[in-house]
Amino acid sequence: MAQVPSTNNNPSVWMQRPAPISGCPAGLEYLTQLDCLLLNQKVSKLEAITGRERNNKYAISNSQGNQIYFAAEETSGCMRSLCGAQRGFQIYLLDNDNQKVMKVSRDLKVCAGSPWFAGCCDCCAHEVTVEAPIGTVVGYVKQKGAFGKSPYDIMDENQEPVLKIKGPRFIFDGALCPCDSEFKLLTLDGSNQVGSLSKVYSGFAKEMFTVADNFSIKFPADLSVKTKATLIGALFLIDFTYFEGKKK
Repeated sequence: MAQVPSTNNNPSVWMQRPAPISGCPAGLEYLTQLDCLLLNQKVSKLEAITGRERNNKYAISNSQGNQIYFAAEETSGCMRSLCGAQRGFQIYLLDNDNQKVMKVSRDLKVCAGSPWFAGCCDCCAHEVTVEAPIGTVVGYVKQKGAFGKSPYDIMDENQEPVLKIKGPRFIFDGALCPCDSEFKLLTLDGSNQVGSLSKVYSGFAKEMFTVADNFSIKFPADLSVKTKATLIGALFLIDFTYFEGKKK
């Protein structure tokens, strides 16, 4: 079972939890105040030494660096070993009281991944479901078909699209590529950019000698809290699709 790491090993300062808000899923009150999230992947020493795939873990913070969630994947070793970055997964978000407040899940789809074929049928499109609290769906993220643009639909709990994501035509990643990889957050008609989901360049040494990545999510402060939560799920999907494989 996932747990927030002991404070003895994790000196992060946690953001003070806001008071309950009517209509806001419990545990997501933090998101009502924010227009940016920073995600820092945590890698165990064993994984760094052996290269053996472990469950992913992320610290999620606000723009001041105050932690608001700890995200922990719960996937079997067999699934990780056999399916790698294509694996189905469940990622739980825990608050500083060690309570699970959100779940992001993806089913295993052996044929999914390519944006060229994602529009052909559901079995060729990656999709994540976001629940908050666990058992109550607040949104979905679904890969769409396109020629090299890495598009996704951000959908509400009724599977109605509310925003779109369009990625770069080419992704250059690694120690020798000192630039961020930006996925644009767009209005439904694609005419306006309202935010972004980015893999942030971490510097030559970290990119070369570690397998941990840094990410950011930027969105309008007045965006629905459920949509903000769904964007976290979108970021996990982007990480697994484009950056997880290169860590092996």
